[in-house]
Order: sequence, then C-alpha cells, then structure tokens
Amino acid sequence: MKNFIAKIQSKANSIFFSAKERLTNKKAEGYVDTAVKIIISVVIGTLLLGGLYTLFNTTVIPNLSSKITSIFSYNG
Repeated sequence: MKNFIAKIQSKANSIFFSAKERLTNKKAEGYVDTAVKIIISVVIGTLLLGGLYTLFNTTVIPNLSSKITSIFSYNG
C-alpha cells in the first residue's frame, strides 16, 4: 500500500512541476503558429459552410420540393 501511495505522489508531483514549468515559460514560440491555424480553420469552415448552403438552396431543396409535390399530387 505504501508503494502505491508513493507512486501516486510521484506522478502527482511530476504533473504539478510539468504544469508549473509550462505556465512560467515566457517563450513566445507557438503563439503565432496557433493563431495561423485558428485563422485557417475559420476560413476553411466558412467556405465549407457557404458551399453547403449554396448547394442546398440551389440544388437539393428545389429538387426535393418538386419530388414531394409530385408524390402528393398523385391522381391515380
């Protein structure tokens, strides 16, 4: 049981010191890269959503609407 508790304490200490080291790190590396990644993902997401919006409004919804109308206007 003492071994188990000692292992847990050791892991907790290593996690604590690792987090403390990362928080006190004053280097600016990675901030510009992260900002560029965020901007690229926002632009790609916007283009993707715009394309889907255009596709649904010009192709899918009118086609679906005409098919539903033809199904319910059956004069058999």
